Amino acid sequence: MASKFLAIFKPFQRFTFEVKKPERKLSFKAKLFWTFGILILYLAMLNIPLVGFKETQGTDPFYAMRAILASQRGTLAELGIGPIVTAGLIMQLLVGSQIIKVDFSNPEERALYTGAQKIMSILMLLFEALAYILGGAYGEDLGFAQQTLFLVQLVAAGFVIMMMDEVIQKGYGLGSGISLFIATSVSFNIVDGMFNLTPDQYGLARGAVIAFFQSIIREENTVMQSINRTGRTPDIIGLVATIVVFAMVMYVDGIRIEIPVQHSQYKMPARYPIKFLYTSNIPVILVSALFANIYFISNLLDNKWDANDPGIRGFLVTFFGEWDTIGDTQQSRPINGLASFTTAPYGPEQIVEQPWQAVTYFILMVILCGVFSRIWIDTAGMSSRNVAKQLLDADMQIPGFRRNPRIVEKYLDRYIPTAAWLGGFFIGVLAAFADFLGALGTGTGILLTVGILKQYYEIFASEQVAETVPALAGFLGIKK
Repeated sequence: MASKFLAIFKPFQRFTFEVKKPERKLSFKAKLFWTFGILILYLAMLNIPLVGFKETQGTDPFYAMRAILASQRGTLAELGIGPIVTAGLIMQLLVGSQIIKVDFSNPEERALYTGAQKIMSILMLLFEALAYILGGAYGEDLGFAQQTLFLVQLVAAGFVIMMMDEVIQKGYGLGSGISLFIATSVSFNIVDGMFNLTPDQYGLARGAVIAFFQSIIREENTVMQSINRTGRTPDIIGLVATIVVFAMVMYVDGIRIEIPVQHSQYKMPARYPIKFLYTSNIPVILVSALFANIYFISNLLDNKWDANDPGIRGFLVTFFGEWDTIGDTQQSRPINGLASFTTAPYGPEQIVEQPWQAVTYFILMVILCGVFSRIWIDTAGMSSRNVAKQLLDADMQIPGFRRNPRIVEKYLDRYIPTAAWLGGFFIGVLAAFADFLGALGTGTGILLTVGILKQYYEIFASEQVAETVPALAGFLGIKK
């Protein structure tokens, strides 16, 4: 019996567009074609400006979150994956807190849950687009016609992004649409941070590599200025930090426990790996979505009201945080309130000046990553029960144990929940320290991208093996 909450969304699901699953399994080349096609389309959206947008219009409340949200200021990808991830986050919290109960082994309830999440994504898209416009992101003096123009563009582009994500999820592409968009956005930001030719306030290019060579060629002593730059302007320290974070994540991602398994009929030995980072980058995506929404609400309230306003207005601004500019840059950040504790420090200077904010950010990131990691394995079909079913369905068994789902599940319970908690905690630690280092594309963005690229490498390998030996498709988790 589906929960009453999910039943509310059922009448509206018929009005939402749905991508049908392919009638037959697509070849690896066909999936690759769809994946690259969607990637190119998303890159185009990151570079096509909104009609009517001017660089001087309003503030950018999502500046620090751009890479994580796979978005770009003033383009069709303005909101990025924000609405999709936020809707997923809300549904995860409702399920995890037992406010709604969903039996994910029941196809009907799972379909209801997926449909409810899609409707929630559309509602969040409308809410974020309206809040973005009314909050002054495109200026305070927009007329009704201009506001409507921006709203139509943001909603239409957001809906296209939702459809592209669903195309990949339904089996036309490889991996996850959200992961693909994040990797695309972060890679774009890294390249932009290295080679952007736009001059900063000192006449040096914004790109770290270009600025470094410009400073060497110049007669005046500006080399140190290009190595360590103010605010969030890309510099050589950030570039080095990017390389260090890449190396760290690649090493940690290889840590795993291998459970011995064998084919029940042929007794062919094999190993089932349980990675230390069992839920990979998912916890960081969910925590980043939560932080991004706090960040956005704080900026929206600060633009509209003042902390000195009487009553609830002043309280909300004080609670969520007031904003100020970073040094002599045009970038702004929360200086107090909840948003300041959920925003990564932009450099060593801020960590020294406001150590409690840095410590609180670190603690929140670590704890929430652990919690979301544990919740995710139940809702995403990665729990001990699901893995036990996958192994038995693939005619695999654990040597010395009967082929009983409960026995296999109990055996896997020794490892999977622990891996989810510890992996979530550790990736939270890694994400927080990566953000503190100020890597290009943000530390969290780099962390996500490395995990995503490695996932795609494994997906490519699995797909090719499954095409060569179709009998292994079920064991590799690939649908026939």
